[in-house]
Amino acid sequence: MELTTTVLADDLSLVEPMWAMETTWPEFMRYDPIGGMYYRSCTTLFAEYVLVGQDETGDVVAVAHSVPFVLDDDDLPPNGWDHAIRSGLLAAVEGDTPNAVSAVEIAVRRDLQGSGLSGRMLTAMRDNAARHGFAELVAPVRPNGKTDAHEPMSTYAFRTRDDGLPVDPWLRVHVRAGGVIDRVAPRSMVIPGTLEEWRERTGLPFDTTGPVEVPKALAPVWCDAEHGTAVYVEPNVWVRHRTGA
Repeated sequence: MELTTTVLADDLSLVEPMWAMETTWPEFMRYDPIGGMYYRSCTTLFAEYVLVGQDETGDVVAVAHSVPFVLDDDDLPPNGWDHAIRSGLLAAVEGDTPNAVSAVEIAVRRDLQGSGLSGRMLTAMRDNAARHGFAELVAPVRPNGKTDAHEPMSTYAFRTRDDGLPVDPWLRVHVRAGGVIDRVAPRSMVIPGTLEEWRERTGLPFDTTGPVEVPKALAPVWCDAEHGTAVYVEPNVWVRHRTGA
């Protein structure tokens, strides 16, 4: 497929078709409060770091989101995704100068998943980070091939195939693109809610205190039936990409 990538800031007419593109995020993940703040402001505060992929007909087929943020030291933080977004928002509001850039999401239109577009958008995102002068792109990767919610991410993330590449397909995309797995971010995304909210998000009863396995969740959701709340703490995996800048 012929793919054209455009920086959103260069063509704001792409905002509407970008949001109209269907993605495959699990419904419960749309309720991360930190992520919600990013998506409400990315077209104004971070449009230079949003890339829109179009096919030869002009249809939007992929989107890559990233965010410049302040990294206090070279150690990537345990609260990966949430940290990068919150730090990026604070830097934008307070006028601080970011010293790092993080991937937020790469989304590919549902009918084109598995066609190699995610790797091409990752390369475009890395090149865009270089264009802004960042020597490195970091990514709190969500290894969506993980199907056993009870397996620790610390073991899954470093499992490899016979060829030495990660067993997880999304981590494999990053490693093939030159990325290096750095560490696990054990509390990368935190999604709280009442039991009723979790029932609406998942269709599950959430009526017994303890871990609840939710389809497509990378770890169990903890249900506290006595207090009427549940919380999901998602582990991700930090990957570093040198940009050549």
